[in-house]
Amino acid sequence: MGRITTTFAKYPRTFWVANTIELLERWAWYGFFMLFANYLTGSSDIGGLEFTQTQKGLIMGVGTGILYFLPVFTGAIADKYGYKHVLFISFIIYTTAFLALPLFNTFAGVFAMYLYLALGAALFKPVISATIAKTTDSSTASIGFGIFYMMVNIGAFFGPMVTMLYKDDYGFVFQISAGIIALNFLLLMLYKEPGRVKNDESLSSALIRVLNNIWLVLLDFKFVVFLLIVAGFWSMYYQLFFTLPVFISQWVDTSVVYDFFNKFIPFIATLYGHEGQMESEFITNLDALFIIIFQVFISALVMKKRPLNAMLSGFIIASIGMALTLLTQNVIFTLIAILIFSVGEMAASPKITEYIGRIAPSDKKALYMGYSFLPVFIGSILAGFISGNVYQEMSDKHTLLVKDLANEGISISNELSHNEYFEKAASALNMSNKELTDYLWNTYHPSNIWVVILGIGLFSALCLWLYNRFLMKNNTSYQQ
Repeated sequence: MGRITTTFAKYPRTFWVANTIELLERWAWYGFFMLFANYLTGSSDIGGLEFTQTQKGLIMGVGTGILYFLPVFTGAIADKYGYKHVLFISFIIYTTAFLALPLFNTFAGVFAMYLYLALGAALFKPVISATIAKTTDSSTASIGFGIFYMMVNIGAFFGPMVTMLYKDDYGFVFQISAGIIALNFLLLMLYKEPGRVKNDESLSSALIRVLNNIWLVLLDFKFVVFLLIVAGFWSMYYQLFFTLPVFISQWVDTSVVYDFFNKFIPFIATLYGHEGQMESEFITNLDALFIIIFQVFISALVMKKRPLNAMLSGFIIASIGMALTLLTQNVIFTLIAILIFSVGEMAASPKITEYIGRIAPSDKKALYMGYSFLPVFIGSILAGFISGNVYQEMSDKHTLLVKDLANEGISISNELSHNEYFEKAASALNMSNKELTDYLWNTYHPSNIWVVILGIGLFSALCLWLYNRFLMKNNTSYQQ
């Protein structure tokens, strides 16, 4: 305890300010992001935009992918003009984007606003990470980054828990995120530039250098192969936000969880339940809670394992977990599957960064670490396609219902909201809403999408094993 206290005393004020800024940023981001998929595709009578799953996949996949591609350029901008200035601009973009998003209800408008929001996040990410790196040293970095990731997970859990309380007014959800981000303007007054070396290089020269560095990294065939393999993991991870909330909302009966809380912790059922069902985002958000509870334990388990072995185990476990979340209508089964996925996530995710640090040439470690975003970029695009086009055809409840009614020769007005359309269809087929859901489930088997998710995950794991077994067999620096 004394050693930890001594270590804490070594951190400058800017370290703690940066961590608090990160907590609020993640709070604001996940506060809307966990609800975003259902906002985009949900029924209009409950505030949703009724976009198709394909449109949702494009917005969330491409937008989030660009968010993780831009930091290599925005990092150069921050080095040129200063961290504090870039953070200020980032918070302005964040705040105005959150306020503007609910004002648009067309695909093009929402897509444009999400890209604008992604720009704010892309300006933020490299600055805050660099601040943590610059305010720690070899003796404080391990605990320092542990604190940083703890803030990420705390924000990721509590953000949605707050905004879910106002899910009946999505406009207010975005306003809450805007308000949380705006608090960072106050913290910015306490933020001190962490030892940035003044850069006289022109911005155009810096951006050209960035492009040259990208080319330099891409010339390392083995490294590029590794990044492409890891993209498979991220494509699974993002199903947690892109697909799972929608799947639970459309197909899973959460009444068992509602009844449990209503009996033993009734205020939870009141706050996060509706008509005998728990909010789908409440179920999905338990992944963040599991990470808060178990991350230290899982990290201790894999600490001494070689990064590649830990990643391989993590990929397999995460693949099985995410696939199982989409397998049944039983919410207890879904909760267990989310726990399994979170274990794989906790085992694999930290080791990816560690592995890149190990395999990078000694004179290019910073360069290689800077481009570790590429798998997230590619994985987001792939995740958007799966949660969009693939889910649309295989699993989307509204699409399957329209298809079934066409086969039955039943015509219902498309002017109705999705919920009204479903109720009208149930009445026309002489079924209750639950009976119609079960009928569609048993007839069209929307859970088959689990095979796609599992296939991608296990293929990534297999490629990772082959990569180390054959491609790197004569290169000891890569055989970790």
